[in-house]
Amino acid sequence: MPTHSGDPSRTTPAPAAAPVSQPAAAPVSEPAAAPAPVSSAGAPSPEGAAAPQCLAAPLARIGFDRDGLHREDLAPSGDDVRYVVSSGASISVADGPDGVRLALEVTDPRPDPSHPLVYLGRLGEHRVVAADVPEPSAELDDPGRDLRELRRVAAQLSHEEAGIALTAVGMGAWHRAHRHCPQCGGALAPESAGWVLRCREDATPHFPRTDPAVIMAVRDADDRLLLARNASFRGRFHSVLAGFVEPGETLEGAVAREVREEVGIDVEQVEYAGSQPWPFPRSLMLAFRARAASGSGALALQEEEIAEAAWWTREDLVPALAAGRIALPGPESIARALIEDWYGGALPDAR
Repeated sequence: MPTHSGDPSRTTPAPAAAPVSQPAAAPVSEPAAAPAPVSSAGAPSPEGAAAPQCLAAPLARIGFDRDGLHREDLAPSGDDVRYVVSSGASISVADGPDGVRLALEVTDPRPDPSHPLVYLGRLGEHRVVAADVPEPSAELDDPGRDLRELRRVAAQLSHEEAGIALTAVGMGAWHRAHRHCPQCGGALAPESAGWVLRCREDATPHFPRTDPAVIMAVRDADDRLLLARNASFRGRFHSVLAGFVEPGETLEGAVAREVREEVGIDVEQVEYAGSQPWPFPRSLMLAFRARAASGSGALALQEEEIAEAAWWTREDLVPALAAGRIALPGPESIARALIEDWYGGALPDAR
């Protein structure tokens, strides 16, 4: 599936390749040897050359003190405790002279004390606790609370605050989705400051889940980039391909399988480029660069997944963006970082 982010809108890119019927797919075997590295310019790196740098993905630089050795049974309390409020995929923020900041609250914001709290870690002199509240309403929500969709503001926060916000939203999603034991159906009770849920019936512990997903910038022999529009995307929105890693599969194998399934070509020189969390609801995006194998032939689209796909040159992409014929993922996503890594710099947003 082409990846996340951006407000989808619709048009067909000028140089789009015409879809053709999917040929019978040959099994993709993993290479016996490690793939040759690919330089940032797209050509094979000469022997002894430095390996390509990892992506400068906006959410890859996040980090804060998780204080994991001090996760007691209950979330902490005290004068140094501050609460960060999430609601679904939104986080409470405030505009300040230095830009968007997390809106940390002094008092417990939960409307129901039975809702779990999660101790996230330390931010400066404060211990920060996450509280996930129900969807806001004019009658119940604090009128002074500004809840904004995290994927739209994460890149505007400091690295520490972005890390706290992403963790808060991810942990809130986990707690909402895990109310009962998957083994016996018993109620789950939080432990370790919200980082463990234990079944009250059979005492089994359950831990937060993260789903690895690969996302890949595929280039051809002419250094054109493959962009696709998922069948579920609205309008002009195109992105690089992505998909979840299956059980028993390597990351490189997942890249090869997803590309083969969705556009009918084989890839080689699969190279890790970086990662970033994407807790919507619980993904870790693992970025790769890859080359279309020689002799791959025309694209053959998986019709239920891919509405259109085409190879793009740098010279074609920029005017298409300027004319509004195509839209790309937003600046907070690793998909945009992969595209701009291929392009060689920042790209303008669609008109």
